[in-house]
Amino acid sequence: MSFVKVFLRILVVLGIVFGIGIVVFVIQIYSEIRNDTDKIINYQPPIATQIFDRQERLVANLFDKEFRFYATFEEIPPRIVEALLAIEDTLFFEHPGVNIDAIIRAMLKNIKNARYAEGGSTITQQLIKNLALTREKTIERKIKEFLLALRLETILTKEKILEVYLNHTYFGHGFYGIKTAALGYFRKSMEDLTLKEIAMLVSLPRAPSFYDPTKNYDFSLGRANNVLQRMYEVGWISQEVLDLSLSEQPKVYNDTLTKNVAPYVVDEVQRQLVGLEDLKTAGYKIYLNIDLDYQEIAQEALYFGYEQILSRHKEDEALKEKLNGAFVVLENKTGKVLALVGGVDYQKSNFSRATQSKRQIGSSVKPFLYLSAINSGLAQNYQIPDIARTYEYRVGNVRKKWQPKNYGSSLSGFISLKTALTKSLNLATINLVEEVGFDRIYREILDYGFENVPKDLTISLGSFGASPLEMAKNFMVFSNYGKVITPMLIDRIVDMQGDVAYFSGEERELSKPKQSFLIVDILRNAINQGTGKRAKVEGIELAGKTGTTNDNVDAWFCGFSPSIEAIVWYGKDDNTPMGYSETGGVAPAPAFSYFFDKILEIDPGLERKFMIPQGVQSQIVEGERVYYTDESPIKYQPKVNHDTIIF
Repeated sequence: MSFVKVFLRILVVLGIVFGIGIVVFVIQIYSEIRNDTDKIINYQPPIATQIFDRQERLVANLFDKEFRFYATFEEIPPRIVEALLAIEDTLFFEHPGVNIDAIIRAMLKNIKNARYAEGGSTITQQLIKNLALTREKTIERKIKEFLLALRLETILTKEKILEVYLNHTYFGHGFYGIKTAALGYFRKSMEDLTLKEIAMLVSLPRAPSFYDPTKNYDFSLGRANNVLQRMYEVGWISQEVLDLSLSEQPKVYNDTLTKNVAPYVVDEVQRQLVGLEDLKTAGYKIYLNIDLDYQEIAQEALYFGYEQILSRHKEDEALKEKLNGAFVVLENKTGKVLALVGGVDYQKSNFSRATQSKRQIGSSVKPFLYLSAINSGLAQNYQIPDIARTYEYRVGNVRKKWQPKNYGSSLSGFISLKTALTKSLNLATINLVEEVGFDRIYREILDYGFENVPKDLTISLGSFGASPLEMAKNFMVFSNYGKVITPMLIDRIVDMQGDVAYFSGEERELSKPKQSFLIVDILRNAINQGTGKRAKVEGIELAGKTGTTNDNVDAWFCGFSPSIEAIVWYGKDDNTPMGYSETGGVAPAPAFSYFFDKILEIDPGLERKFMIPQGVQSQIVEGERVYYTDESPIKYQPKVNHDTIIF
């Protein structure tokens, strides 16, 4: 065999091997391209969820890693498309995905400058680099990009490619997508943008950090002017429009991404929706029952009371660090949560005392005990002994005594049920519980919604705990005339497809309206004449009950108007006393009053007088107006003096 024949055979074999190699390489590239194509065709980016109040005002944005709002191509104004193409890819609607002329020009420029000075990528290729491929400068990647661009444009329309590009691209400052950037930088929807603002936005993808107008405003303007000049050169805007736009200096906002104006509320929303795994990425719109006006006033009211407490204890430096509070507002008839404040300062502590903390409720339990007494047939004027008692009991082999006292230690002898609750008398309440029957009282305390209640007489003085939100729910047995509805923070959730999920609370009737009103009247009296005087507001009927625990560790005010209920709590986070005199009537009652005084200013049409249900009658008994029903009729009892009784 001659040398020539051998050489030719070798060439043939090498050609076959090379050809097979090329085929294998192409098949591999094509396989990878198919996978990469799917990433773009089936593009489903993470989309931020938005939370709104009941008037559809933004409360917060929720997102995971990328803050994005999605815009369809139909939503994107033509001027945005023109500005983008003018500076990035003027022949976008004419080329098949790659622009050979642009690539050649870029190569010549790079050779001339002896460095990588310019690329020839089309919008399609840029999208591929951002979404499907790495940015490494290798021959293999460039081949993939080239082939993928050609393939992609045979599958997707030009409009769809632009849609994906404008939604996926990073525009700096944490903003992903053109819609997000418009809202973020200018607080405008896309259709409200000026041409100069559009030019500033489409300048950003090339160097998002450098052209970020919140950091480098002048550079951003300069780049935008280049965009405008280019639009003029290609004939897409007139000289008049160019001159007008060049002179404009848009206002730019440096907002936080979340725009969270009610952080305690937003945290609670996330806790309630913890099972929704795509909460921060699926673009939900969550509409709350919260009213931002009420929320702001509740926060102000809580801080007002906090400052008053501190002013009474200026010498106590530690109090300022430990003292805190909570404020919850409900709509009586619906259970909708109108405001929820979990602390005095979220920046110092994001722990929500409104929902996550259970504190002893003290005397704020008493209306529930008296409602049980009313429902057992006792009347408002029923006489109960306000006398001292000593209870002896054993803990193991140790004999102990419990000697409860009234605040101030005074005794009144026999006193009406109405007066006893108005003045929040401890001893009268304990005696009432024994008269009605402890077992019945205990059972009904659980029915009212309280949990982990000790089975002893200390429940008469509220020796167990509840969160302010739980107290708000349970107090609806008065504010809603016997009907208790699970408090609802969320009204509805709308997904990206427009499907709506509504939220509603469970409703239970625990007392008849006429019976509950008998306690409402007493609680109204407690504000007018009793322990809640500091909660009074001129021009509106209010009802409520103070609550104080041993040594002034916790101070509550639980009250309501004919349409709105408000629960206020103050205490120290370490469960130590707040200081002398910080009772429910001193610490939280003024905050309650502050709230309703301000609410009347923004909502003067608020219902002002309590409705008297059918079946309720009244008459004057010994100088006092007494309300009664056929189930709790007026009774007359002889008054008897009692000395201290030891059991």
